[in-house]
Amino acid sequence: MGLKDQLAEDLKAAMRAKDENRLNAIRMLKAAISNFELAQPKDKAITEADLFGVAEKQVKQRRESIELFKQGNRADLVEKESAELAALEKYLPKQISRDEIKAEVEAIIAALGTKEFPKVMKQAAAQMKGRADGKLVNEVVRELTG
Repeated sequence: MGLKDQLAEDLKAAMRAKDENRLNAIRMLKAAISNFELAQPKDKAITEADLFGVAEKQVKQRRESIELFKQGNRADLVEKESAELAALEKYLPKQISRDEIKAEVEAIIAALGTKEFPKVMKQAAAQMKGRADGKLVNEVVRELTG
């Protein structure tokens, strides 16, 4: 079952369960996917990876909002965004751990034969796209190249 089919099923389930946070999160993700599809040229095929990228972007937005709401002492909005984040995270591929990221970055450094941050980061970002949080990858690369 593709992501769009899964979203349609989960939307119905959220409506039946009257789960407002999950319902809002799914609706916003579906809207973001629709906007993404409309923005693409007609001749470009849209893949599941593209759709997962849209979901990742939505998750990243929620994480950033949570941080800002925490700074603004808005516990009510932090709670709402956290619930939506939890609902959206189930649509992402399984994320790899910090230790797995570290192992892959070490392998990249060995393969490139350099500890130059830009080169290693470019390779790591491409290799782990969709499987790891970009901020976490950046932290590990800085740690190992610094």
